[in-house]
Formats: sequence, C-alpha cells, structure tokens
Amino acid sequence: MTDFTLDPRLANDCWPLGTLHGLRLLLMNNSQVPWFILVPETSATELFELEPPLQKALAKAVDALSRLTKETLGAEKLNVAAIGNIVSQMHIHVVGRSTSDFCWPNPVWGAPGGTPYEESEVQKLIATLKTCLDDTFVENE
Repeated sequence: MTDFTLDPRLANDCWPLGTLHGLRLLLMNNSQVPWFILVPETSATELFELEPPLQKALAKAVDALSRLTKETLGAEKLNVAAIGNIVSQMHIHVVGRSTSDFCWPNPVWGAPGGTPYEESEVQKLIATLKTCLDDTFVENE
C-alpha cells in the first residue's frame, strides 16, 4: 500500500526496527519491558477485517515475537493485544512481563516509570532479532 502512513502517536512513541513477515515492527521506547508493536500496512482497523494472507502473516509474526520474547528475552508472561482505543490504526502489542518489571502486575499502558532506550540497546536488540528470526526480520535501512 503506497499511501500508508504510520499513526503519529506510534511514530512518536516507538523505534522503527524493520519488518517481520512483511509487517512493520516497532519497539516501544520503554526499556523496562520488551514491548514490540506490529503494524500491518492496511486501512482495516479490526482483525476480522484483514484479508486472509495478512491475517496469516500477522499470526506468524505474533508467534515469532512471542517465542523470542519468552525464550530469548526471558519474559515470564506475555501480553498480546489489539486494543486500539487510543490509536485506531491496526496494531498488535507483544509485551514481555515478569514479576520484577516496573509496574507488575498492572498494565504497562500509560504506567509511569518507563525508561527510554539508548541507541546501543536498540542496536543490540536488532542483532538479536536478526539472529533469532532469520530472514523473516528485515532491518530498516
């Protein structure tokens, strides 16, 4: 989709990492928890509105990020959500939680106490994505 524009709130709050299974992959700028956001390039705002190939790509991307977040990044629990109350643009959150994180057991959305990532931390995470997700992850150039 050539006229796709990322919602300004997502663009402002996240690091653009690249694509995963053809979907935009963002990193919420809060280093206190591993928090990824997948954004398909579509005008659909609900999961059921997605065309079947896009639904399949999204499912594969959520699965890959969930496994990476739990098995490699050490999350104890995963929060996976497509809420969209504030940002209606279709996006899926994959958040790694643990009993020691900054706001456990409360939701991370809007919680005070987050710490922005340093560029070096983002680059390290990108290297992990490249290693663990093979060619399904393509880094932004």
